[in-house]
Amino acid sequence: MQVFRDLATLGQHYRRVCAAIGVFDGVHRGHQKVIARANATARERDAASVVVTFDPHPARVLQPASAPPLLTSTEHKLRLLSALGVDACMVLTFDRSLAETSAEDFVAQLRRNIPGLERVCVGPNFRFGHQRRGDVELLVELGKELGFVAEEVPGERVGDELVSSTAIRRHVQAGRLDIAAAMLGRPFSILGTVVSGDQLGRHLGYPTANVDPHNEVMPPTGVYVVLAEHAGIRHGGMANIGTRPTVSDATGDLRLEVHLFDFDRELYGDDLEIFFIQRLRDEQRFPSPDALRTQLQADERVARAILRSQQHFTV
Repeated sequence: MQVFRDLATLGQHYRRVCAAIGVFDGVHRGHQKVIARANATARERDAASVVVTFDPHPARVLQPASAPPLLTSTEHKLRLLSALGVDACMVLTFDRSLAETSAEDFVAQLRRNIPGLERVCVGPNFRFGHQRRGDVELLVELGKELGFVAEEVPGERVGDELVSSTAIRRHVQAGRLDIAAAMLGRPFSILGTVVSGDQLGRHLGYPTANVDPHNEVMPPTGVYVVLAEHAGIRHGGMANIGTRPTVSDATGDLRLEVHLFDFDRELYGDDLEIFFIQRLRDEQRFPSPDALRTQLQADERVARAILRSQQHFTV
């Protein structure tokens, strides 16, 4: 997937374009449906499928005090979009200038810079332009005037609930990872960079990678069964979100630490995408490091069994 940050450059690169437009935080099943429609139309018309999205999240500019925590950083979002088979992603810088652009002018700029634009796919309740005055109905009318087709793609539901980034944030933060996974179409994941730690886990026989998350939504504190993707390969393991009360007096910021099974490579500076499969237990204080080690051994046995039962792991 090619990534562009200038509309004119993208427009010069592709002769025909079918686009999906949205913020796409989380790239959940509703987003995937919109993008799949753009992909399918592009294949039918021998065109390029392009996702148009924004960085930063528009709420960071419009309402910074109440902006929602992100499910995915832009880098993480690009990884997820690439896996959907789109040809390119156009990342528009959302600043005050763009925020003050009228809906009509935004669409006109889009059409002018992408002469080959043939179709625009959006999700339900799509809003755009200054003060969010543009809606799907206006987009359809502007498309008729400017020579492209605009299409609203219906949303997805899990049970009685509409799939949305807001709903997924709520479920993840409440620990309802099964519902979040159903809405995402995959286990909830965090992309982060491995940073140096105090290596206390090595003394217990459970070395951990200390992960600095790129996103802002975290599950509750506790111990989790996880898969961690590194260099395109997924490894089974366990993760702890918390303050490590047995081995540290720290009571401040939460840490995300991951122990990968049967893995002994250096990871400092590398990115890991951590998929949360199942919560094992609460974080707790143990009377001694030996007691903690015994519990970690029991956690590992359970975690390996869970990963084997879900066909995530082979040993």
